[in-house]
Amino acid sequence: MTGFDFSGKVVLVTGGTKGIGAAIAQAFGDAGATVYVCGRTPPASVAAGSQTSLQTGAQEGLRAGLQAGQHEDRHAGSPAGSPDSPTGLQTGSQANLHSASRQKAPRFIAADVRDIDTIDAMLAQIERESGRLDVLVSNAGGAPFALAAQASPRFTEAVIRLNLVAPLHIAQRANALMQQQPEGGVLLFIGSVSGLRASPGTAAYGAAKAGLLNAVRSLAVEWAPKVRVCAVSPSLVETEAATSGHTGSSPADGEAALDNITATIPAGRLAKPGDIASACLFLASPHAAYASGSNLILEGGGEVPAFLAATDLHKAFATKP
Repeated sequence: MTGFDFSGKVVLVTGGTKGIGAAIAQAFGDAGATVYVCGRTPPASVAAGSQTSLQTGAQEGLRAGLQAGQHEDRHAGSPAGSPDSPTGLQTGSQANLHSASRQKAPRFIAADVRDIDTIDAMLAQIERESGRLDVLVSNAGGAPFALAAQASPRFTEAVIRLNLVAPLHIAQRANALMQQQPEGGVLLFIGSVSGLRASPGTAAYGAAKAGLLNAVRSLAVEWAPKVRVCAVSPSLVETEAATSGHTGSSPADGEAALDNITATIPAGRLAKPGDIASACLFLASPHAAYASGSNLILEGGGEVPAFLAATDLHKAFATKP
């Protein structure tokens, strides 16, 4: 997307090594910003030993808790994946940021956003190297498909921690830095339509996103006027996580499921990572100077109401080949 100039600005994108996060990082880099991305392991494009690591011993316990929750849920027979999860249950640990044409390559920091000490160290490094932080895009998140009756308490807590608690923690720390800057800053949260409607199969994820969207409105009041706070909430996004059977379906019928979902979208396609990146560029720019406490919903016209689907009347609105 052209028309935005972030020259001289410093941007941090959590979970910015693949999928939506990578597209957001690239977009800000193409617009001239100095971009930092974080994840638990480096992207493929970063040479071994060249990244900065802020790993702490506390992360091992956090990782063990999340993995144990996933294991218990899979053992119960729930398939993996989330229909509206932008990145799956990722913090960048399966990163694969491909090289692309851009003005500036993102700077990678190995960090787990669920660890507060790591967050503090990461922000201190950014301030030390770049002197400021103008935009935070809190993108890391997601959750595997899990029926609420079968999900373990540990699994549920891990999902809430990654998708609600961690974003609030890093926002608090970033706000403290931005409040000291004459120009303030912008905090952007990647939400989901799962936080706006029923989210069966990803109940904890939907609840966390709903809480995050409420927090956006609250933080916009508390941290004004220096810091603006907004969210971008997409529906299903065309990423590797979505197109690899992460729809609550088996891998064998994942592609057919995506085709069926696409046919119900008025826009005739799934969202693309670039759609979310463009929205972030706009909300972080002076063109959106009066936008705070706002949630920009990206769902290609919305979902067909259930009562229409139940009577086959939804076919009148379905995308035609």
